[in-house]
Amino acid sequence: MTDPTPRMSLGVVLRRPETGSFLGLATVFVFFWIFGGANFASPNGAASWLNVAASLGIIAIPIGLLMIAGELDISIGSMVPAGSMTCAILSGHFGLPIAVGIGAALALGAVVGLVNGLLVVKTAVPSFIVTLGTLFAVAGLLLGLAVIITGTTSVKLQAGPEAKFLLGHFIGGVFQVTIFWWIAAAAFWGFVLHYSKYGNWILAMGGDKVSARNAGIPTDRVTILLFMCSGMSAAFVGLSQAILYNSAQVSAGQSYIFNAIISVVVGGVLLTGGYGSIFGIVLGTLTFAIVNQGIYYTGFDANWASLIIGILLLVAVLMNNTFRKAALSYAPRKGART
Repeated sequence: MTDPTPRMSLGVVLRRPETGSFLGLATVFVFFWIFGGANFASPNGAASWLNVAASLGIIAIPIGLLMIAGELDISIGSMVPAGSMTCAILSGHFGLPIAVGIGAALALGAVVGLVNGLLVVKTAVPSFIVTLGTLFAVAGLLLGLAVIITGTTSVKLQAGPEAKFLLGHFIGGVFQVTIFWWIAAAAFWGFVLHYSKYGNWILAMGGDKVSARNAGIPTDRVTILLFMCSGMSAAFVGLSQAILYNSAQVSAGQSYIFNAIISVVVGGVLLTGGYGSIFGIVLGTLTFAIVNQGIYYTGFDANWASLIIGILLLVAVLMNNTFRKAALSYAPRKGART
């Protein structure tokens, strides 16, 4: 008689997209814990990489969903400063209520995402090229309008106590409140991807978009919605930083492009699409943030940080591919008979 009790087999573990990223995170954490000393694991030390991970993670999750669906959005590099400047100009320069600035920033992110999505599905031009165009278009428009309206590329913003409490204050003096927004975003998108039909649609689109469309999945609508969520998430991070630091700048945000992609890939999402998990993306974001900030707690030259990040990316890709191939080739033993 075969044992009907489900077991967590080696094959099941290997098939999880986050398996490789979890091992990578554990290795990186132990490494910096040993060489970084007590300060790395202290509340202040943890805050340094958790704060980075929170802002980056809010953007990385929708980017990861797009990559799972077989698309890519690099216009986030301009949407972060666009969100912060929109909020700062309306609520700082013109003195409108902070709710107006927040709403306008999110609306701008949605509109840019809508344009990206429509161009991708209507023209069949690769999303990398489309979003590369909107990256420069939004950056140029933002710079020109900022100088015309305010006469400068940096705008001050004094938000009210409610906005500060929700989006721009430090908990315990060190932890940014955006950490909780990141956790909420991860929980929401984790449910969508892993426990709803929309998640099945996203995974199917990344596997084979033509077959997904033939199966009745509204691929165009899902693609547009994912781009809109990506634009709004980037704008949200931008406006929250403007509220947190009481100012916005035109130039801030370009680093999020590659940092988000690195976090997603380290988190186990395949560049070819159709494979990945929200938990893996969260782990990948934490891994990147720890490497990015942990170098400053060691005795190593901080100039080597980029080299470590580059090596981490290559190792993560190789590790994830190795785990995936091992999962596909793994053959579990037949259940014992009694």
